[in-house]
Amino acid sequence: MIGIIMFGAALFMLLLGFPVAFTFGAVAVIFGFIYGVSEAWEYAEGSEVFTEAISEMSNQFFSLMPNRIYSIMENQLLIAVPLFILMGMILQKTRLAERLLESMAFLFGGVRGGVAISTVLVGALLAATTGIVGASVIAMGIISLPVMMKYGYDKALSTGTIAASGTLGQIIPPSIVLIILGDVFSVSVGELFSAAIVPGLVLVGLYIVFILIISYAKKDCAPELPKIDDETKARQIFNALKNVVPVFVLILLVLGSIFGGIATPTESSSVGCVGAIILSFLYRTFSFSLLYDALRQSVKISGMVFMILMGATAFSMIFSYTGGDYVVEDFMHSLPGKEWGFIALTMIVIIILGFFLDYVEISYIILPILFPIVEAMNINPVWFAILIAVNLQTSFMTPPFGFSIFFLKGVAPKSVRTTDIYRGVLPFIGLQILVLFALAIYPEIFGLKAFLG
Repeated sequence: MIGIIMFGAALFMLLLGFPVAFTFGAVAVIFGFIYGVSEAWEYAEGSEVFTEAISEMSNQFFSLMPNRIYSIMENQLLIAVPLFILMGMILQKTRLAERLLESMAFLFGGVRGGVAISTVLVGALLAATTGIVGASVIAMGIISLPVMMKYGYDKALSTGTIAASGTLGQIIPPSIVLIILGDVFSVSVGELFSAAIVPGLVLVGLYIVFILIISYAKKDCAPELPKIDDETKARQIFNALKNVVPVFVLILLVLGSIFGGIATPTESSSVGCVGAIILSFLYRTFSFSLLYDALRQSVKISGMVFMILMGATAFSMIFSYTGGDYVVEDFMHSLPGKEWGFIALTMIVIIILGFFLDYVEISYIILPILFPIVEAMNINPVWFAILIAVNLQTSFMTPPFGFSIFFLKGVAPKSVRTTDIYRGVLPFIGLQILVLFALAIYPEIFGLKAFLG
């Protein structure tokens, strides 16, 4: 039971506020040593033998750890992570979100809830280009929230729309989450990208339908914007196309090269970086200081991701050596309903963990433990990975520790309370769970039949 105690100790240290990467790394070292001593004590017959046994167990555990970490650094698939982050940071610095929101808000201004609808659509476009939840939520919170509040939008609807739209980068390709899941489940990232498109678009559609229903049911909740003349309308349409078309071209270059088999995800991420730099020239925002800031921010975010990955790798390795994975596997196989019992419990556990942990920690700590069970039960890994991706999207909005909530609260006016954001995200969390349930029961309506064989 050392592995189970080890997991509980890690969660307890996280609740105390210790950094994630160092927490899992330290717990792995401490419990690896404890397990080594206990094994040595069990097999030793004298003090000299005991000392030799400890030395042997230490070599067995800790000589393998550097090799595991080095294999992470050699993983070519993971090179796509910092490159896609860099692409997103460059696009963020070009004020892309601001341009898109300003243009599309006028296009949909004549419709009730038009600004909220344009926020969802821009969130989908940003998801397909930047894929960085924090950047999307902050950008839309700064630009879109003041506009909605100015025209009398309900605070809960406004904040919920922004938080939900910002999390679309978790499921709409090129998603960092999907790249990580591809690495964990040893499946093609291109297949995951293809399988995630329809679920992502369904979420966008449901968000828009929900906004329209609320806006027309409660007319004070999302009023229309003032009418504009035809000449101004035509100019706004032209400006919107001028801002949207280059973004679509970049999306086609990145995703089209993957789906067409022209480039691997790693290669397409480099194409995306070059495309983002070209867009910065087109928008006349390029400067070497912009590029330097984007590179610096990308290094910080990538460093955080890979530090968590190294700590999580050490943790999962020791967890497996102590036999914790067998305990989990035996428990999962004993569940009623077999595969469905395992899937249901897994989804519930991930939702609960999403209250406290980030998607990177969940992906690299929990999922490697579950992967052997997925294989043993003959569950399709692509379908299971998409289920988890949709589930992890909810973790960004679940109170009290949803990252989207914190990002939005940080840029929202003082008149917007945290409780307003909590009320706003709850309906969107319900929509995400609805999609998750439908994806589990009827995967064929999401275009996953080809991936399920």
